[in-house]
Amino acid sequence: MLSVIRVHLPSEIPIVGCELTPYVLLRRPDKTATTDDVPESAPLEGHFLKYRWYRVQSDKKVAICSVHPSEAATLQCLGCLKSKVPVNKSYHCSTKCFTDAWQHHRVLHERAASAAAEGNDEEELLRLNSTGSGSGLLSTSGSLTNGSSSIYPPAITQKTGSGGETLVEVGRSKTYTPMADDVGHVLKFECVVVNAETKQNVGLSCTILTSRVIPAPSPSPRRLIPVSGADVVGHLDSNGRPFSMGSFTVLSYNILADAYASSDIYNYCPTWALSWTYRRQNLLREIVKYHADVVCLQEVQNDHFDEFFAPELDKHGYQALFKRKTNEVFVGNTNAIDGCATFFRRDRFSHVKKYEVEFNKAAQSLTEALIPVAQKKIALNRLVKDNVALIVVLEAKFGNQASDIPGKRQLLCVANTHVNVPHELKDVKLWQVHTLLKGLEKIAASADIPMLVCGDFNTVPASAPHSLLAMGKVDPMHPDLMVDPLGILRPHTKLTHQLPLVSAYSSFARMGGSLTAEQQRRRMDPASNEPLFTNCTRDFIGTLDYIFYTADTLAVESLLELLDEESLRKDTALPSPEWSSDHIALLAEFRCMPKTRR
Repeated sequence: MLSVIRVHLPSEIPIVGCELTPYVLLRRPDKTATTDDVPESAPLEGHFLKYRWYRVQSDKKVAICSVHPSEAATLQCLGCLKSKVPVNKSYHCSTKCFTDAWQHHRVLHERAASAAAEGNDEEELLRLNSTGSGSGLLSTSGSLTNGSSSIYPPAITQKTGSGGETLVEVGRSKTYTPMADDVGHVLKFECVVVNAETKQNVGLSCTILTSRVIPAPSPSPRRLIPVSGADVVGHLDSNGRPFSMGSFTVLSYNILADAYASSDIYNYCPTWALSWTYRRQNLLREIVKYHADVVCLQEVQNDHFDEFFAPELDKHGYQALFKRKTNEVFVGNTNAIDGCATFFRRDRFSHVKKYEVEFNKAAQSLTEALIPVAQKKIALNRLVKDNVALIVVLEAKFGNQASDIPGKRQLLCVANTHVNVPHELKDVKLWQVHTLLKGLEKIAASADIPMLVCGDFNTVPASAPHSLLAMGKVDPMHPDLMVDPLGILRPHTKLTHQLPLVSAYSSFARMGGSLTAEQQRRRMDPASNEPLFTNCTRDFIGTLDYIFYTADTLAVESLLELLDEESLRKDTALPSPEWSSDHIALLAEFRCMPKTRR
């Protein structure tokens, strides 16, 4: 007879919006074990599995720490309440938690629409739950709310069972996605074998209890900051999208593929926050929130593109294009191969053409032309790194008031790449960037078209690849050129291109003298006019991601504000519960303009 051997949950902490799928190990009538589901619609020898999910409710309210969401809160910041900061961000699990997070936490006060009253002593900011019962912390009756949505459920007035607890059925399938009403409560999963004919339970049910459900941590919103002198309100419509008919926004984001999100590498990130079931929802929320017209993502796994990002972003009006890495280097599960994905809003752009760049093929052509036969194998082992670039030509559907020829099609070329090359292979990294730029030059020669070059280049400011991108050439005395065992970079005079590329975020360095401008400049490297970091882990902090644009055809209108280390909290690296990648997203608003002749 069918029986349940074991049930457990892969995720230690349930999170609002993240699907829970229990692991159920069954013993078939033939004594073999399986994890296959046996639904009522397809019983096995007259038996099937019945599932139930319950919310365990009690009259004791529990608030969750905003810093350590797996911990119950014992302290609330009164300054948050006075400043009208979202209430769920006001809770802390200890005074040490509050003190350690203060540099980040006070930013919430500063950004609140209504600032906290001045003159309060710092001690007055804290309300402590000294009894541990929750009564001192949550003294108000009813729900605590943030806007119109309930963050903590109301008190339960009808009590059944021991301890004033009652079970509320919330689901009847194997999977369950926690909701806002579940926050602070334990969930109970029940699985039992049922006779298909009599509909009676057979044997005892297997049950498992979760930890308390926590809300999905949300980072502080990043503002779109104008760099052209216009007011930001004039740039955005009611949905947060650019209002100007001739402007559009582009997002570039390395989302950290699940295949690379190892707990060994990112051991500082809670395991639940590193799980793909959590990260994919958090990443999607962040991406959708930016309302970008064009989205360039790197490290998108093939299966995640097909099964998640393409269908989910389709619901938000995006058309999707994907180029996965070639598989000569990567072995194992084909679905785990990542690549570059470009999305664009169907109401803003239409697809004209797609080019796919495979650097492995370019490496083979190079070795055939330049490398002696005896060295070809060594050369290919060095050059073949499986990287790709996705180049998309789009046609704008919005009007371009700056067009110098009425009725002319407004095209846009967007390159999306991930130059994932080990740091010591400086020659290979520079060669790949040079190869991409030469391909873009050919497109530019065939059409008068604005260009964007986005991605994770795995190269820091002032490196040879960055110099080539930003300056159009590399100094022959650059130290990176010393690494060239195959001679692929010689003569150095060939390391040039004619595209008038400028880094979008360098516009922050040219802003006026406002307080906002000064704040952003403090987050920039004055030597390179690039952000201080776009990648932040325990082992590395620096800039690897860029959005370059052709300055003769595009102008930067506004930029997504940069993060600083205080925003990440001093003891936190990426990824974290709030930010689900080890990179940060870059976003720029551009305006098309008549091409300037040089």
